[in-house]
Amino acid sequence: MKRVTFLIPALVLGLAVLLSSIFVVDERQRALVLQFGQIRQVIETPGLNFKIPFIQEVVYYDDRILALDTAAIEVTPSDDRRLVVDAFARYRINDVVQFRQAVGAGGMRAGEQRLEGIINPQIREVLGSEGVTSNTILSEERSGLMDQITVQAQERAASLGLEVLDVRLKQTNLPIQNLEATFARMRAEREREAADEVARGEEAATRVRAQADRTVVELVSDAQREAEITRGEADGQRNRIFAEAFGQDQDFFEFYRSMTAYERALRRENSSMVISPDSEFFEFLDGSGLSSDAANN
Repeated sequence: MKRVTFLIPALVLGLAVLLSSIFVVDERQRALVLQFGQIRQVIETPGLNFKIPFIQEVVYYDDRILALDTAAIEVTPSDDRRLVVDAFARYRINDVVQFRQAVGAGGMRAGEQRLEGIINPQIREVLGSEGVTSNTILSEERSGLMDQITVQAQERAASLGLEVLDVRLKQTNLPIQNLEATFARMRAEREREAADEVARGEEAATRVRAQADRTVVELVSDAQREAEITRGEADGQRNRIFAEAFGQDQDFFEFYRSMTAYERALRRENSSMVISPDSEFFEFLDGSGLSSDAANN
């Protein structure tokens, strides 16, 4: 029983020691075996590996292509128009030993901070170089500028054991104060354009109204002229008919005109008339205006 009692803890302890000496590196990783902080072994192939338990430790590093979003920084191109640039980089750990020696126990976080400290100054240097304006940065030429930033970052990141594959500008904006001024200028420009459009519309409307008024005047004038012509022709025709009738029977025509005058003068609304009894107006009332034949009849 005593032997069994001691055997079980020994087996458990042996199993724990065995498990603590085994570690696995997959295909996405590379590993460093450290002993008291010193590198003892570099493992770059995936598989099962062993280490001295409790004395050695394993540090894993990602072997894939990694991405780093840098903090937005302000740059000043040669035209002194400040811009806020937001970039990202793709990189990989090229030499895990050199990377460990450069960043120490800080690991990936420290490495990204060091890498960002390399990339941001290169962005400022390239975008602020002579001949590079804000229009250049915002045009198709920016791809050449990004390639230049990538090359310079590669040279400086090599000392960290890192390989910079690409640096790209995600966003290029104006600073807040410049952005507000730009929006105000754009708003003023749009308001000016709107005022110009309104003025042109009012001018066109005035021109249309004037043309319409002119057309109305011309139409009314033409209508009045045609009416006067028609009225004159009618009056002429009427006078011609009267003249022909007068020529056919002068006495009857005078009698007819007198009767018409009596009808118009002797109406109910005419309450009184002041006229001489021997006036020619009454020549047909007293019979003096009738011919001998008419009087006899």
